[in-house]
Amino acid sequence: MQHEETQSSQYGVMAQFDNPDDLLRAGKQAFAAGYRKMDAYSPLLVHGLADAIGYKRTRLPWMVFVMGILGAIAGYSLCYWTSAVDYPLNIGGRPFHSGPSFIPITFELTILFSALTSALGMLIANGLPQPYHPVFNVENFARASSDLFFLCIESADEKFDLEETTQFLQSLNPQEVSQVEN
Repeated sequence: MQHEETQSSQYGVMAQFDNPDDLLRAGKQAFAAGYRKMDAYSPLLVHGLADAIGYKRTRLPWMVFVMGILGAIAGYSLCYWTSAVDYPLNIGGRPFHSGPSFIPITFELTILFSALTSALGMLIANGLPQPYHPVFNVENFARASSDLFFLCIESADEKFDLEETTQFLQSLNPQEVSQVEN
């Protein structure tokens, strides 16, 4: 019963590292130890970290591609409709359906649809805007955007036990291990 109470008041346990290599090594060891619900925070891109902690890829690239294709179809259709169907004007002997003159609008709508899908999809997938997150309660976490690296194992993980997880993270030689309160 106490384990459930501890889990409800705890978001997880966080280890602080001073370089990306230690964070990557810790992420690999935590995944190998069976932890699956964890997140890493870094001020810079750490190659291989996403795979090391078991991050699953999203469908966002496919959605951006599909919306780009729809944007191209919409742009070409708009040009065709206005030039050949709705208001056909013979300008300089050019045919009503002139594909090369439709390229700029088609290209621009492709980029517009792709960019909007990418931006909105990223915001939704990351749960942004997020003015509060429990990891903000950790004292040194403000330095996650400048010079420190963090690995947080969440209490929602099936293998999570406060004492065992804390001991496991301490065995990875971090600078500090902190409990993250909800």
